[in-house]
This record gives sequence, C-alpha cells and structure tokens, in this order.
Amino acid sequence: MPHVFVESNWLFAYAAPAHHQVAAAAKLLERAQRGEFTLHLPNVCLGEARQAIRTKCQPRNEAKAIRRFLSWATPAGNVTPEDASTARTVLDKYESRIQADLNMLDDNLRSLAALPCIDIFGLDDAMLDRATALALAGIAPKPFDHAVLGGTLVAAQRLWERGERGLSFCETDGDLQPWGRYGDPKPELRAAYDQAHVWVYADFTLTQPVRRPDFE
Repeated sequence: MPHVFVESNWLFAYAAPAHHQVAAAAKLLERAQRGEFTLHLPNVCLGEARQAIRTKCQPRNEAKAIRRFLSWATPAGNVTPEDASTARTVLDKYESRIQADLNMLDDNLRSLAALPCIDIFGLDDAMLDRATALALAGIAPKPFDHAVLGGTLVAAQRLWERGERGLSFCETDGDLQPWGRYGDPKPELRAAYDQAHVWVYADFTLTQPVRRPDFE
C-alpha cells in the first residue's frame, strides 16, 4: 500500500473553521479511509496546527474592524442604517459559527487521531539527530521544519527498508518544497527526499508535480 506523509498545513486545511478549509485536504483523508494509502503525520504537528488554528481563525479581529467601520460609516451617510443592521446580523452569525467550530477543534483532532488510516508517530532519537543534521546543513530555515523534515525522512526510509513503496509527501510550505518560488531547484533538499525515496507533491491532490514513472 502507498504511504503519504502530511504535516501541520494539512491539519490546518482539514480541521480549521469551515471557510478556512481546503476541500482537497478532506478528499485526501477520504481516500485514505477508502484504503488507497496510509497517511503519516509527525505528532508535533498536532500542537502546532491547533495553535495556528486558534490564533489565525479567531473571528473577533475581522468582526471588530467591520463594526468600527459601520460605526463610522453609518452616521457619515456612507452606509444606510438598514444595511448596517444587516451587516451586524451577519457578523453575529459569523462569530457564532466560527466560535462553535473552534470549540469543537480538540474533539475533531482526537477523532482524527483515532482513525486507523492515519499513523501519528513521535520523533525518536534518530529523527531528532536527522533534524540537527538538516539544521547544520542549512536545509530549511525554521527549527520546526527541521523536526518535521527529519521525522518524515527517517520514517520514510524505514518504510522503504521494510519493502514498502509509493512514498509521498504532501507539502504546501514553500520552505520544505524541493523547488523555489519560480521552480528553481534546491539540490540539497531534493537529494534528501530522493535518498528517502519520497516524491513531493505541492498540494493535497497527489497530482502536481506529476510523479515520474521511474521514481522509486
């Protein structure tokens, strides 16, 4: 069975409040549940994604800015009282819905972690040693990226050594993609993935870039 590695950005795209979600992230999980492949996720991504969702998806900042605008625009005659009332009603519904989604976040993450199609693995000494080596080599700029990449590469190599094939990594973070913004290669990062037999996809559809038929 093929194996697909994911990290925090997939969790965010799947578990964030509805208007932040990416449909392809949910479809990736559906495919895993149908038995097309096993998903693998470093456990450190759970906390990182949870914090990002709770920080970036809070409704109050956006709603507060719009309410301030209405407080100015209505007396100034730029917005009618009727439109202002409608806008405030929509804002109330927006805040209520997002808060309900955030209140369910921990339950949703626990349910996700319990699925048999997802392997959530902890970082062991070999993975942390690999993360240190990646940092010293200047591969990827952020400490958290070193941990995720180190864990993914070591876990993938172990799968390969057990005879597993079809190893992939869904990575939307440009820092961990083996190509630059304009498609220019990152030779050291590409070599690290190739040595672990991991094909990197730029999204959650497992289509781009197209996997080479001869890649193993």
